[in-house]
Amino acid sequence: MKVRVLGCSGAIAKDCRTTSFLLDHNLLVDAGTGVGDLTLAEMCGIDHVLLTHSHLDHVAALPLMVDAIAAQRTRPIQIHALQGTIDALKAHIFNNTIWPDFSRIPTPEAPFISFHPLVLGQTLLLGGKSVEVLPAVHTVPAVGYAVTGNTGCWVFTGDTEQNAALWERLNQLDVAMLVIETAFSNRERDLAKRSRHLSPHVLASELDCIARGKNYPIYITHTKPAETDLIMEEIQRFDQTHPSGLNVTHDIRWLRAGQEFEV
Repeated sequence: MKVRVLGCSGAIAKDCRTTSFLLDHNLLVDAGTGVGDLTLAEMCGIDHVLLTHSHLDHVAALPLMVDAIAAQRTRPIQIHALQGTIDALKAHIFNNTIWPDFSRIPTPEAPFISFHPLVLGQTLLLGGKSVEVLPAVHTVPAVGYAVTGNTGCWVFTGDTEQNAALWERLNQLDVAMLVIETAFSNRERDLAKRSRHLSPHVLASELDCIARGKNYPIYITHTKPAETDLIMEEIQRFDQTHPSGLNVTHDIRWLRAGQEFEV
């Protein structure tokens, strides 16, 4: 399975695109501004969109992408999300005020998009890939995902704060790569807690939940552009001075837009 990082920033700035990943050619995980770097042909190849939650940095490009390619497709783009996320999209984006309701046009019987509710813990097959819906702890209904590849699972936490249930499940999975958010620096840890995001200090305690003998690369995503360098410095500092568990230092890396991985 090929994983292409379209966007992984917590906000926009030059060369900073918000969250979106393309898996192979047909499965989009979140639809932030990074989707805008795809060609029309690449967008047309997307049959399924998995959304972690309803916040704008994760859905901003979805209505524009659908508008760009709808007339070129012969079947609806399937949007998979929690019911709460779907309700938010219908009420606040595809509402015929902010954007047309593409779930009912050109006709309700043959729309440009279709919504498919997910439930926590569900495993489904999308575009030939097995996807498990993982728990997340955020200010709105939210999930993460584990997608099975040839070498194990590609895991994306989505936006989340401390999340014991996530680590309990990850310790049961064969994880090949973990993408985890750290949106704020330690100096903003109070804001991080209020907005249900991680800071490096809290990330350190979360990584201590990884079971002994479980070692896999950990990629940091969703950093605020103004704090990215500071966040990574703080993460590297805690990982060098306070290795997790029984003296195991994690393989922590910074995720960048444009990177590609084989899983």
